[in-house]
Amino acid sequence: MATNTEHMWTKSLSVPCTAPTTPNSGDPVLYGQLPGVALIDEQADGLTTIALDGVFRLPVKGETTTNAAVNAGDILYYDSGVINKDSSNGVRFGYALDAVASGATTTIGVLVGY
Repeated sequence: MATNTEHMWTKSLSVPCTAPTTPNSGDPVLYGQLPGVALIDEQADGLTTIALDGVFRLPVKGETTTNAAVNAGDILYYDSGVINKDSSNGVRFGYALDAVASGATTTIGVLVGY
C-alpha cells in the first residue's frame, strides 16, 4: 500500500495506467485523463490499483510554462511526469494543500481529483 497516503476515501480501480507506463506504489498516475495515485506496484498482468481520491504527499514543482510559486488551493496538473501548475500541457490532477516556492520541487499534500 502506498506509504504517502494521508487521507483516502473509497474510490479505487485496477487499471492499465497510461502514465507512467510502469508505476510503482505511491506514484502519481493517469488512466487516460483520470488522475490517481498508485496504491501498489504494477502487477504482471499490467494492472495497477489506483486511488482516485484522497490526500497524498507528492513532489510538486513550482512552475507553469516558467517558474511560478504554488499556493495552497491552486489547481495542479500532471505534466510529463511532473505535478505543477501548467494547465497548457498538463492533465488536471488535483489541488495543492501547501505552498511551493517558485522553481522549487517540494513534497506537499495534494488533494487528488476534482
